[in-house]
Amino acid sequence: MDEINNVKLETEKEGLQLNKMGIMPVGKLLFTMSLPAMVSMIIQALYNIVDSIFVGHINETALAAVTLIFPIQLLLIAVGVGTGVGLNSLISRRLGEQKYDEANSAASHGILLAFVNWIFFAIFGIFFSEVFIKAFSDSPQIIDYAIDYCKVVTIFSLFIFIELNIEKILQATGNMISPMISNMVGAITNIILDPILIFGLLGAPKLGVLGAAIATVIGQFVSMVIGLMLLFLIKNEVHVSYKNFKISWGTISNIYSVGLPAIIMQAIASVMIGGLNIILISFSEAAVAVLGAYFRLQSFIFMPVFGLMQGTMPILGYNFGARNKERLIHAYKLALITSLIIMFIGVIVFQLFPASLLNLFNASSDMIEIGVRALRIISTCFIFAAFGIITATLFQATGHGLLSLIVSLLRQLILILPLSYALSYFYGLDYVWLGFPLAEIFSTITIAIFLKHIYNKEIKNLDSV
Repeated sequence: MDEINNVKLETEKEGLQLNKMGIMPVGKLLFTMSLPAMVSMIIQALYNIVDSIFVGHINETALAAVTLIFPIQLLLIAVGVGTGVGLNSLISRRLGEQKYDEANSAASHGILLAFVNWIFFAIFGIFFSEVFIKAFSDSPQIIDYAIDYCKVVTIFSLFIFIELNIEKILQATGNMISPMISNMVGAITNIILDPILIFGLLGAPKLGVLGAAIATVIGQFVSMVIGLMLLFLIKNEVHVSYKNFKISWGTISNIYSVGLPAIIMQAIASVMIGGLNIILISFSEAAVAVLGAYFRLQSFIFMPVFGLMQGTMPILGYNFGARNKERLIHAYKLALITSLIIMFIGVIVFQLFPASLLNLFNASSDMIEIGVRALRIISTCFIFAAFGIITATLFQATGHGLLSLIVSLLRQLILILPLSYALSYFYGLDYVWLGFPLAEIFSTITIAIFLKHIYNKEIKNLDSV
């Protein structure tokens, strides 16, 4: 009997060593895991900003219209990414625990959940787009632009939901190259199609804002097709199969125990931007356009950090599941230092070149006047955000998505909207933007308290494998 147990133990150790997340030097592992995701996210940021640059060259009203739809896009992404985060966390933890059947089951559930998420947004796009837009604006041109854009990106959102879940499934196994490839090809497709469909080049019809939406969903479709090929045609550590498949509510519950807080956490950004749009539209369309330009510009800084987060999460989740404290802490510290460096570069760029950044969007004199001050004020929060993003990743990877949710509620709802509204009411438009750094400072204090709690309760006494 002892001999059998020893063989079983050796087999488990051998299985653990087959996964690079358990044996590769942490610095090299973090680099190889994060770099593809960071490149992918930078390209994602590029096509987001290129899309808005082309829309901005239609006119400022078009940019304002797309900005009003931005909360819906954020909500869509929140549901997709949040579900993916839950998948990533569960799969990586089960792999670390050597529970391969449960990891496969989670991956199979992930594809089905993409269809469920799509149904809700397709219904919204068909029946509620116009109602949503008219709640923010009575400008006929803004309404027409925004309805066209909203219907396309929601009705055809199945492509991005499937693509996001495939991306997270593959990343949970340590495969960062395949998701990068699918993202890159989709992004490049979008970038190429944007000017063709918006301005009617190469014999294509001139579709304006509608063309931007169509280019976006075609890019997402291409990414989805490539992702499906990579998932089903290439050997992976987890397998998606529906032979003898049965829905497990326990698996779904485990996915959304982390995924739901992540969805709510990201959806809060949708509520935040919607609230800020209401505040800013009372001043001018230019102020709304500035907010839209800011969120596109800051994606160049935040997207690499989100890519770093994607590379870090499976490392943290795997080593937490394997009870390897040293590797867990090492990965967290390296990720934090890297994110701080990226954000510091972002602060420098936003402080020195705000007017040049805004001119990418064919900014009017009003946009420049409002936006220069806005970009300089908001960018002061980047350093605090770096700590929040990487620490929230640690919370999610260890199964504590609720703590990340609480911090996001503070940053993007409980604090920022009341602060921005009060500052605009008493001091005017120039002070709206102070709500960003003030909210980040207070949330940083809170997340530090939560980090200490998690460390003392669950990380401090982990046994090394």
